[in-house]
Amino acid sequence: MSTSEELHPYLHERRALVESALRDAIPSDWSIPAKLREAAEYSLHAGGKRLRPILVLASAESVAGHADDMLMRAMPFAVAVELVHTYSLIHDDLPAMDNDDFRRGRPTNHKVYGEAMAILAGDGLLTHAFYAASRAVEAGVPAARAVKVMGELARLAGLPGMVGGQADDMLGEQGITTLEQLENIHLHKTSDLIVFSLLAGAHAAEASDSQVEALGLFGRNVGLAFQIQDDILDVTGDEAKLGKSVKSDEKQSKVTYPYLIGLEESRRRVKRLTEEAKEAVASAGLADPRMLLEIADYMVGRDH
Repeated sequence: MSTSEELHPYLHERRALVESALRDAIPSDWSIPAKLREAAEYSLHAGGKRLRPILVLASAESVAGHADDMLMRAMPFAVAVELVHTYSLIHDDLPAMDNDDFRRGRPTNHKVYGEAMAILAGDGLLTHAFYAASRAVEAGVPAARAVKVMGELARLAGLPGMVGGQADDMLGEQGITTLEQLENIHLHKTSDLIVFSLLAGAHAAEASDSQVEALGLFGRNVGLAFQIQDDILDVTGDEAKLGKSVKSDEKQSKVTYPYLIGLEESRRRVKRLTEEAKEAVASAGLADPRMLLEIADYMVGRDH
């Protein structure tokens, strides 16, 4: 069986594991206002590719091989990144941000529960991510590694990372003029959470410093390529496949890679970044990087 034939069963199996863990992510015996729990779980269980948590698992497996105990060790970090990602989507969709009506083919959170409850659901998921990550110690991750991962989550999801990227994106609507400005937005708004996923998996598997660095570079380049591909799909994609409106960037006067450098050059950049990412992983002395290499191609070759 070739690696390309292995990829889709791998993604299906890992996604099923992630979905199972997410169902148990918010303890059923916690006293939480019913509408708040419902709003949080509406978005958390809305499906999606679950690429970020799968990248956590794939990163750990690339370092230590495909042992069941490694998946158990990495899963708390996988849950944590999906909680953060879901919160970011809820907030991004708000009228004050991107003002979107649909997400993954369903009405956005604030359209169902109202703006105030959507904000609180996002706040709750973000905060709960650190509780989820803390469970990694019970799963066998050394405490020092777990603390480092939680610090990276705060940094890469926070003010200098994803949140900062979102702020720059909003400010950029007033007039981005350079490719450097746009790349900085993409690196933080999208790539940083993917970088976190790779670093978290590496630490769960107790990777060496050089392996952590290589996996971080992989995440940076694949994350940037992923977002450029998203820009491309906003211009060329099928609304039915994407589950959201196309040409939304154009309607909101947002500057994108295709706008600044054209579709063909955007596609060339996606290809170059992906190759550089794969080279970093291939030379890192990992136990089994095959799935990471396949996932890189899958992420940037998608049509939705």
